[in-house]
Amino acid sequence: MIQVTAKALEKIREAFRKHGVTEGGLRLGVQGGGCSGLSYLFRVEARERPKDHVFEFDGVRIFIDPKSMIYLDGMTLDYQESLLRSGFVFENPNAKKTCGCGTSFTA
Repeated sequence: MIQVTAKALEKIREAFRKHGVTEGGLRLGVQGGGCSGLSYLFRVEARERPKDHVFEFDGVRIFIDPKSMIYLDGMTLDYQESLLRSGFVFENPNAKKTCGCGTSFTA
């Protein structure tokens, strides 16, 4: 199970509108790479894949493949704004170590 905050949902909807996305959803995943060994995948997709875990939050669909779900289970996707930086934040209880960029981790 994953969670998505209201602020993150607002920003996802805003991005969908800006890019004309009317169907599909947001793919969240994990791929090899980044400064800590694994990095988050974050992109718009037209439809889910047959084995995806599909979550829906107030009309926003999130797709996660089974392999990535192992690393993302229990995660909360948030959006934070500050004077220095604004963006999506992955609050992942499976991450043992993260780097300064916030998009790379070690499980």
